[in-house]
Amino acid sequence: MCGRYNFTVEQSDEIREILEKLNAKIHGKEARTGEVFPTNLAPLLIEEEKKVEPALSTWGFPKYQQKGVIINARSETALEKRTFRGSLLNRRCIIPSTGFYEWDSSKQKFLFRQEGTNALYMAGLYSYYQEEMRFVILTTDANESIKEVHNRMPLVIPKNEIETWIMDNSAANEILHRVPPMLIKEAV
Repeated sequence: MCGRYNFTVEQSDEIREILEKLNAKIHGKEARTGEVFPTNLAPLLIEEEKKVEPALSTWGFPKYQQKGVIINARSETALEKRTFRGSLLNRRCIIPSTGFYEWDSSKQKFLFRQEGTNALYMAGLYSYYQEEMRFVILTTDANESIKEVHNRMPLVIPKNEIETWIMDNSAANEILHRVPPMLIKEAV
């Protein structure tokens, strides 16, 4: 669960602002727009010098002794897992998007978005592997708006709690165990 998401600047002024701020910082590298797949370079929001700033990162922690990447972490057990514990305590991030994709059992693809806004912010963790910043998306049990399609969903963070999630350890622990907001489902 959460194996692809959408990052489309044409749909959201908030997302466009993040990308413009990021492009002013990175010169030369290019963030993926449109449908984002594991191992793509994508924008994140992280803490830099006591402020929330955009950064460019690769989606997926490398798997140990295997090919492939880990793209998600269960919010319920992330603190217990050595792979995620340090990141949960010290390197929380937000993955900005315009929605995420999920498939039902008959392989029908759906886009899930947040009502009333063209931006959807997912909680994540990042770390460095051989000096490369990489991230995973935190997932939780699906709420009623997603259950019929999939049993997991990203941990969605309201825009007004982005800074809290990234910078406030005690609040982050409470947010980890919250039921995400209801989302709108569109067949793709």
